[in-house]
Amino acid sequence: MSDNWEVYALKYGSSAARVRTDSFIFDVDYSEPHVIDYFIWILQNGERTILVDTGFDTEEAAVRNRPLIRTPAEAVRDFGINPDDIDTVIITHLHYDHAGGLRQFSNAQFHLQAAEMAYATGPCMCHQTLKMPFTGQHICDMVNHVFSGRVTYYDGVGEVVPGVTVHCVGGHSRGLQVIQVMTENGPMCLASDATHFYENFITGKPFPIVVDLEIMLNGFKTIQELAVNRDFVIPGHDPLVCEHFPLADQCDFAWRLDKGPHKPFDF
Repeated sequence: MSDNWEVYALKYGSSAARVRTDSFIFDVDYSEPHVIDYFIWILQNGERTILVDTGFDTEEAAVRNRPLIRTPAEAVRDFGINPDDIDTVIITHLHYDHAGGLRQFSNAQFHLQAAEMAYATGPCMCHQTLKMPFTGQHICDMVNHVFSGRVTYYDGVGEVVPGVTVHCVGGHSRGLQVIQVMTENGPMCLASDATHFYENFITGKPFPIVVDLEIMLNGFKTIQELAVNRDFVIPGHDPLVCEHFPLADQCDFAWRLDKGPHKPFDF
């Protein structure tokens, strides 16, 4: 089996009820509309499948007024994979839109930074501003998974399987991790919320939800070092992913990333 992986972005939600000040600190066009997309990611290598993040479910969508096109489990199923067959899920961080579907993948082992669990269960959660992106039930679900033996912890850098490594970058959340994936075209960085949009890391404009601004800014450099080039840095929420990468063969809401963009970027 090759250590090179196929990488897919599956879109499960989108929201246009936002402006640029929701996405960028120090932006001059703060009142201009700015769409955000919600993705999970699939890694495939021969017979092995890894899911990155679990999105959020219909209940969370209603509570937070976030448009949901399909649940993450539905997205995985319509992509051609039984959610119950997924045995490995990498959780980039525990915010509601990345760890809100834990219950939809009942046979998975979850891979998480120890710093993220400590943060999400620690005294920082006494502050409303810091706990706002988290949902208590999701954290309780993960704690239950710890006690049932379904969580693998990492402290910084770790190998999940050959060709797939996790790297703690923090910034947006204390234990936010990004994933370096080896592809036939070189290493790709699934940056998740280390950069919500291409514009965050390319122009150095931080995202407003941030625990440590210096660490977030340093992360912009790290995610580029983990990828063969900027084309292979994949933001967590940018609609440009759907414009620049080719649709996957499996369905009309999945994009093939490991082949590289079919439409050149103008960085």
